[in-house]
Amino acid sequence: MIVKNLAKVHSAELEGIDAKLIEVEVDINVGLHSFTIVGLADRALNEARERVNSALKNSGAKPPNRENRRITINLAPADVKKAGSHYDLAIALGYLLATKQIKTFETADKIFVGELALDGRLRPVNGALNIAQMASNSGLKYFFLPKQNANEAAAIRGIKIVPLENLGDAIAILEERRDAEVIKSPNPVTEKKSFFPDFSEIVGQENAKRALTIAAAGSHNILMIGPPGVGKSMLARAFAGILPNLTIPEAIEVTKIWSAAGLSPGRLVEQRPFRMPHQTASITALMGGGQDPKPGEISLAHRGVLFLDELPEFQRNALEALREPMESGIIRIARAKQSIAFPARFTLIAAMNPCPCGYYGDVEKECRCSAYEVIKYQKRISGPLLDRIDLQIKVGRVKICELRKGDSREAASRDIKRPVESARSLQMERFKRLNIVTNAEMSSHEAQSMARLLPDAEKFLETFDRSRISPRSYYRILKVARTIADLEACTCVSAEHLAEAFSYRLREEV
Repeated sequence: MIVKNLAKVHSAELEGIDAKLIEVEVDINVGLHSFTIVGLADRALNEARERVNSALKNSGAKPPNRENRRITINLAPADVKKAGSHYDLAIALGYLLATKQIKTFETADKIFVGELALDGRLRPVNGALNIAQMASNSGLKYFFLPKQNANEAAAIRGIKIVPLENLGDAIAILEERRDAEVIKSPNPVTEKKSFFPDFSEIVGQENAKRALTIAAAGSHNILMIGPPGVGKSMLARAFAGILPNLTIPEAIEVTKIWSAAGLSPGRLVEQRPFRMPHQTASITALMGGGQDPKPGEISLAHRGVLFLDELPEFQRNALEALREPMESGIIRIARAKQSIAFPARFTLIAAMNPCPCGYYGDVEKECRCSAYEVIKYQKRISGPLLDRIDLQIKVGRVKICELRKGDSREAASRDIKRPVESARSLQMERFKRLNIVTNAEMSSHEAQSMARLLPDAEKFLETFDRSRISPRSYYRILKVARTIADLEACTCVSAEHLAEAFSYRLREEV
């Protein structure tokens, strides 16, 4: 008579930044020893056999390789590719249930994730927050996972997070020989010390500071053009210090992306991301992808800043690939068998020189470039990409006499941040019934209806027909004008607001 024993437990698989519920089925049959994992498992997952064997042995249980039994592990649904080592804990517990080495427990309301060390310890995994959110949405009650991932996963409400140090802890808790330690949800994200330059350290550049304040208030893209050494990079870094604090929903969005990429700090991300990829970055590094698609720089900058210094030096195809996510806030990675979407709602801060030598138009240093070289350099940035950048400003040289006066008169970042936060609060109230957060995310219809133009602004719009601006530019001007009005706590957009927004679109060269 052939005796069959079967156990089922839940685990999960990451697809992009979303998790899928996976059922781990363990079947035990008599016969010569074999340990087979089926269900589109990759190499790292197939190596779970050795990790589980050693972990069980060193945890005091009878391992599979000590018995002549045929062990089949099925990961369902079988048409979803499974990758990674985070199934170890579920496989080990499923085996113990199937062989009746531990007391039977309710498996339908529990999910298990964790990589096993050979001595039975649990190592942290990627995507704990993502899996916790999926498990909560699926109606599961308990999430068993490595202790290092517990604080991250605890941000999700509706599911009890049970941290584990080793396989023995899991067995003791499930057999009710020990009470489970349940991690509470973290407190709201609080303001942390900024490691970015303060605006008070930057002398002069009032036009640039004003434009950056508008960009921060409405999450608008901005391009700074100027000679080397005038402070473009420092302005971009200081910009991160005037952004509003992350809300809990935003922190969860950002942490999901970072966790899926294996960059999670083990808790909720507390500061808005600031990503600064090098000019040699490939299109895959910027956009994301790979054999098992991972988020790229633009997704890692979600709800934060993507700073591209020396913009024309980036690969042309990488820059052109930015156009779609700048509009939609999503980057889609298409593969033969699947298509994955990563969030990419970032604020682009770009900086560039006006020519190869950097001194075209500089009043103090002569440019050595020919007219052809200047035009060729500037043409590296396509018109469609520039059209998606809301504010385009020139950053000039600050005189030495001004630098010597020091920074005592300059506004600090904390003072600039207050009106930015007030403007963002107005936008959150305005968009509370919509799935957007800032003015930059408005559709053309929303920009038209929510601008609320005064009569003088309506009259000013008549001049737009003579300016040869595109429809996209027109709507982006409306969005920037709405942000300028929000900074002044105005319910309607005036001609002055439109004129200032329009001035940031004017350019002689680039």
